[in-house]
Parts: sequence; structure tokens; C-alpha cells
Amino acid sequence: MVKHQPLQVYEKQILLSFVTGLYGCRWKRYQRSQDESSKWECVWFMILCSSFLLLLSWVYFWFVAQNDFNEFNWSIYNRSGEWMDETLPIILSTAVGFSYVTFLMILALFHVSLGQQLNLFWLHKVGVSAALLSTLSGVLSVDDIWGEEWHILRVSLQSTAPFLHILALASVTALSWFVAGYVIGRERSNLQGTVMLLYFILVFLVYLAPLMFTCPCIMDRHRLKARPAVIGRRGAPMLAPENTLMSFSRALQQGTSSVEADVSISVDGVPFLMRDHTLRRTTDVGQIFPDRQFSEASFFNWTEIRSLNAGQWFLKSDPYWTVQALTARDRSKISNQTVCSLVEMLRLVARSNSSALINIRKPPSGHPRYQNWFMDTLWAVQKSGISQKRVRTNVKRNPQVLKIGPFYLKPQCEKRGLQRRFATAETRHTSSPSLEQASRQEYLANNVSVTVYPVNKAWLYSIMWCSGVPSVSSDAPQVLRKVSYPIWLMVNNVVNLYIIKFCFIDHRWRMSDAQHCNAEWIVLNAVRCHSNRDVNVMKEKLLFSGHTGEGE
Repeated sequence: MVKHQPLQVYEKQILLSFVTGLYGCRWKRYQRSQDESSKWECVWFMILCSSFLLLLSWVYFWFVAQNDFNEFNWSIYNRSGEWMDETLPIILSTAVGFSYVTFLMILALFHVSLGQQLNLFWLHKVGVSAALLSTLSGVLSVDDIWGEEWHILRVSLQSTAPFLHILALASVTALSWFVAGYVIGRERSNLQGTVMLLYFILVFLVYLAPLMFTCPCIMDRHRLKARPAVIGRRGAPMLAPENTLMSFSRALQQGTSSVEADVSISVDGVPFLMRDHTLRRTTDVGQIFPDRQFSEASFFNWTEIRSLNAGQWFLKSDPYWTVQALTARDRSKISNQTVCSLVEMLRLVARSNSSALINIRKPPSGHPRYQNWFMDTLWAVQKSGISQKRVRTNVKRNPQVLKIGPFYLKPQCEKRGLQRRFATAETRHTSSPSLEQASRQEYLANNVSVTVYPVNKAWLYSIMWCSGVPSVSSDAPQVLRKVSYPIWLMVNNVVNLYIIKFCFIDHRWRMSDAQHCNAEWIVLNAVRCHSNRDVNVMKEKLLFSGHTGEGE
């Protein structure tokens, strides 16, 4: 009697080698294992999942925070004294980290589906730890510097929640294939039951998610109110330097109903337009008056202020990433801009038959015009020749301005003589559209208009439109001009459940079919080119077990 080694043919599994090689650096067949993953590797898998979810939220935050990128850089400037675009390195590092962790997450899910032991390579463990720690440090830094911006997440969900819900449904549906492969394709264990339970809890929570958010744009079309008026905030600062005559001219060309400006008073009583307390950021004061570049802007006289260039900084710093799109003629005109006076701006508004919103900053104590700033402003309005009915005022640091997350409801009086009579309102941190509606009704009853700012993106403008906000103040009137209708509007009125069911039934059918395959059948059919995944697994087990057959 002669013993023969049975014919054993091993089919190369390129996908399996690729997955295990990239995830755990296990490129050889003998390095792989279908045993249960160790507790330590399960812990690393949970760390990987946590990193992925954190980075996903971080990416979403910066995506919706594009509306306020300039505000973030301005906050950094107020702390450091130097203007830097901090958003670009943050976005690049976030994109790299998210792509890396997402790739590892996909490989890990393939490991689970293919029944392979999770064994993350040590170099990937270092990379995941670095991504997690850097993201956490970024979250803490933003919370310290720009904490109020977290409310943009709540506002953005009013626009993106329906689409995120659809994406979540698609994700749990796709995940069902991996879960079914893990639960049905392996021997029974307590871990399988836990995975199954957690998965169906996740599906249940996804289906209940619509009960947790409200969307103003889910409404009947006939209830949609008039399009919110757009106010050019400091003109059109994406197209020309803020608070300059060119900026206001561009804003009016973009069809704004009004323009907004920040007003300071010089030592000789001339109201001029300047956002910052100093002249360093938006002028060349460091070159003309190097010893006074940190001085309060209002402590310069008008002749000194007028001698400064207010356009070259815009071309150099490119605060909105728009300089490259400007023509050579526009750049030449921008480079010669000077600080604009209130009279010049109001005369431009009067010629355009528009209106103006001025945010007046009181001079500091000890200023020569500290007692006469109101009369100086009134004199400038009268000198410009504009009707006082078309000028609205708002005094800086007014305690009765409503704050809604990262936005503000600004009550502006429309009384003659710039008399400041503000409606009493409670300051609350919230992003609910119902507050905007209530505030609007209260202000209208007191002959006070309401403006929400800043609104620079089409999706945010659509939300304000659906919420019934009468006007918005924007740095990007050229963007909002193109929004002739809310970007989406749904009427308030289950296919993926069937797909999930099909995935489990298919895996169950494939597994029951594999149970009819014995060792002899595998040997005789091993040369087939297209064997299913279960047969490949059984062949590999046969090869490692050293099973032999006897023949006569």
C-alpha cells in the first residue's frame, strides 16, 4: 500500500494579500491568521474608529466654518498682532490625517469581512496616535481662540441634516455586508452577538435621527417669505480692500440694498472708516509713522490718516484668496486706495439711491472729541446730503445686540438725527430659527430692523431665507447675488432595510452552500479558476492542517 499526498492547489488571493499587507505588514500567507483578534488589537481598532469619527467631525466643522475664515484669522491677529492665514495649514493637515485614517478604517473593515485577525502595524499605530492627538489639540485651541464658532455646527445641521441622514442610511446599509460576513461566516461566539446587537442599535438610532433636528427649509413653498436683503459688510471685501470707496462701489454694483461700515472719529473730528483699533493691518502706517503704528487709530488727525495707503495690504495678504482672480486694472486701482471718510461713503450711497448702516465706535476716554462724537457723526451725515431716513446706526459694544451662535442680530434704529433708541432684548446663545422669528416680531413692533451677520455662503443664506430673516450682512455679496432661490426646499411629508436583509440572506445562503463541500470535493475541484471565498478558506485550512488521504 502506497500513501500519496493529495493534490493541493493554492489559489493566490491578491485582495487578501493587499489588505493584510497594507494594514499589518503581513504579506506572506503563513503570516496571516483567522484566529480571534487579541484584546489589545481590539483596543487599537476602537482607537482607530474613534480617530476616524473625530476627524470626520473635524473635517465637517472646517467645511461649514468657511463662512467665517476671515473672522478666525482676525481673531488670531488680535492675539498675535501679526496677520497670518492660519486656515490653510489647518485644512491641509486635516485633509492628510483624515485621508490616512479613513484608508486604515477601510482596510480594517475588510479584515473583519474576510475573517482575518486584526493586527495593526506598529508604524500605523504611531500615525493614528499622532492624528488623534493633533486633532484633539486643534479642538482645544479652537475652543480657546474661537469658541463661539462651535455654534456653526448647530446652524449648519439645519441645512445639511437631511443629506447627512441619507448618507448615514447609505453607510449603515453598506456596513451590513461586512457585519453579515463576520457574523454568519464564522463560528458562533459571544463577540458575534455583541457586534450584531451594536449594529442593529446603530440602525435604530439612524432611523430615529430625524426626530432630533429641525430644518427650516422643509416647508410648503407658498410659505416662503421674501428674499432677504443683502447688505455689503464693509463693502465687498472679497473684491476690494474693506472700508474703502472701491469696496463700497463694488458692493453696490453687486446689487446690495445697503452697505455697512465701521466708523471711528479722528482727533480733529472727522469720522473715517476703520474696523481695527489700530491702523497696522489695513494701512502702511508702519512705514509712514513707524513710531505710532501701535497707537489708537482715532488719535491720528485726518491729514495723517489720508496720507496712508489702504490697498497694498490687500494685495499682499490676500485675506479671502481672491487676488489671483482680479484683473491687472483692478490691482492697480486697489494699490492706490486710501482710507475712506464717512462723508465720501455716504455721498456714494446717495448717488446710488441706496442706504447705509454705520457701526459707530465711541472714542476712548481722553480723546479730544470724546464729548462731541455724536455731533461729528451727525455733521458728516448732513454734509453728505443723504436723507437721514436712509442711514441706520449701531453703536459698537451695544449690550442689546442679540447673539445667535456665531451670528448677531443687530437692531438698528431708523430715527432722524441718529437717535439711538434700541428695543430691549435678552441676550441668548442659540441658533434656533424660532428665536429669529420672535425677535423679528418684537423689533418690528418697535420700528427696529433686524440684520443677521456674517452670511457669506449660499447654504447659510438659504437657511436665513427659509427662517424669514429680513436682511443679512455679508462679506460676499457677489456670491449671494447668484442665489435666486433657496438651494433646496423640501415638502414635509424603506428601501435600505430590504438591502440589509438581502445582505444577511445572501451570506447565509453562501455559507449553507459551503457546508456541503467536503475535503475530497475540494481536492477534486481545486483547479477551478473561480471558486468562492468559502471554498478558498477551507482549502487553506486543509493545507495548514496537513490533512492527507490514502489511496490503493
